[in-house]
Amino acid sequence: MFKIGDLAVYPAHGVGVIERIESQEISGSRQDFYVMRILDSNMIIMIPTENVDSVGLREIIGQKEVPKLYSILKRRDIIIDNQTWNRRFREYMDKIKTGSVFEVAEVYRDLLILKLEKDLSFGERKMLDTARSLLVKEISLAKNVEEKQVERDLDRIFS
Repeated sequence: MFKIGDLAVYPAHGVGVIERIESQEISGSRQDFYVMRILDSNMIIMIPTENVDSVGLREIIGQKEVPKLYSILKRRDIIIDNQTWNRRFREYMDKIKTGSVFEVAEVYRDLLILKLEKDLSFGERKMLDTARSLLVKEISLAKNVEEKQVERDLDRIFS
C-alpha cells in the first residue's frame, strides 16, 4: 500500500514518512514492517504491513478535502456536553485516536469553544495543542503551504 518516501498519518502521532520496509522473523514467522519516522518528533514507529488498516495508518487528505475540514472548524451550532472534564477528555482522546483528521478538527473546535466558557484542565490544554499541531501539519502538506499560513488560517477562523 505504501512505498518508501510516502507520507502517511499515524493516529494520535501525526504525519510521518515511510523510511523503509523491512522483514523480521517473529515467533518463527516472517513479517513485513513499514518503518515510519514521525515528522514532528522524529519518533520511529514500526507498523506490520498487514495491520495497516487496524492501526489506522492512512494517506494524507487531499487538497479538495480541506474546505470540508474548515467547514467543521467554522461550525458554532454545537452543544458541548456538560460532563466532567475527565470523561470529556477520554471522549476527545478516543476521537484523536481514530486518526481521522475530521474528528481531530471537531476536538480542536470543541476545546476552543469550551475555552471561551471556562478554564481548560491541564490535560485539555495539552490535547488542544496536540489537535492543533496535528491539523496544522496535515493541512499544510495537503495544501502545500507553510505551517505558519495554516496557523494564521486557524487563528482567523477562531478570532
